[in-house]
Amino acid sequence: MTEFPVITTTGLTKVYRSGDREVTALDGVDLHVREGEVYGVIGQSGAGKSTLIRCLNLLERPTSGTVTVAGQDLTALAGRGKRANAGLRAARSHIGMVFQHFNLLSSRTVQDNVELPLEILKVDRRERARKARELLDLVGLADKATAYPAQLSGGQKQRVGIARALAGDPKVLLSDEATSALDPETTRSILQLLRDLNRQLGLTVVLITHEMDVVKTICDSAALMKGGRVVEQGTVAGLLATPGSELARELFPVGGEPSDGNRTVVDITFHGAAATRPVISELSRTYNVDISILGAAMDTVGGKQIGRMRIELPGRFEENVVPIGFLREQGLQVDVADGADGDAENADNADNTAPADAAVPTPANPAPAASPLKEGAK
Repeated sequence: MTEFPVITTTGLTKVYRSGDREVTALDGVDLHVREGEVYGVIGQSGAGKSTLIRCLNLLERPTSGTVTVAGQDLTALAGRGKRANAGLRAARSHIGMVFQHFNLLSSRTVQDNVELPLEILKVDRRERARKARELLDLVGLADKATAYPAQLSGGQKQRVGIARALAGDPKVLLSDEATSALDPETTRSILQLLRDLNRQLGLTVVLITHEMDVVKTICDSAALMKGGRVVEQGTVAGLLATPGSELARELFPVGGEPSDGNRTVVDITFHGAAATRPVISELSRTYNVDISILGAAMDTVGGKQIGRMRIELPGRFEENVVPIGFLREQGLQVDVADGADGDAENADNADNTAPADAAVPTPANPAPAASPLKEGAK
């Protein structure tokens, strides 16, 4: 994976018009996908995810803005005509697309379905057959070449769809909710296949999904969409280390309310070496403090253990400045989810941006800005 962006959108807008009514599906989307990474775009229904992915290969023409893939400005290539011209068709041949409902032709065999894009590109019959058999072997369906889609399971159909998407040797693979119609076990196998293809072929993969588990399982980077806008994006590890990250809270949700008003609730994010150390027990022994664990979530992201925990400390914030400072000195990200008062909220926000060995702000010297996490946690 390199720092070179293979996909870039700038000010991407899509407005649908029906009579006098306008619906804005995309509202100024700026997206940067690095070469060789698996990039997840996540959001609820109606967030604009599917419109975005169809604009990345110009199946949907943006109302305004630009789409650049592998150094080519697709919006400039498309021109003003409604039909795709030769330049756009050639550029699209390097962008594979996997659909939610497979879109296989029931009257054609599995091999014939994989050969279809090559037929459109007027590839010789013998070469088409060779390429199709190679791709079916790659996705684990070499023995199903002469079968028909009706004879396949959902997971097998999606593997055929992936093989077909790879027929043109794409640099980019777009996946539009490719696993949402599959059971959990099949979903895991398809995600593993996509990750393997990403590594073996150097593919850049963009996944549209509404499932947080998909992002946790295979994504290097992610973007959160709401109301047609990207509200947060970055590497998954970076987002998890960002104070107040909404995507981090969604990926690793922890619940729990304080037992009474005279308690301090703290959200802790573990990553790197700190994820395997007994930090909470060290805190309890060092300061002789009783700690209640209100919620926790731990998982492996990108081969590294990542976790979040919500704990409750006795007393208000000003009584817990030293224990909270101890946690930060251990390399943990610490957010006061429910401070005792406004001073606690301000002090917490100031220390979130300070280095681990910096002095912990006290209520007597609060930072001016308010922490965005407190309202979200409530």
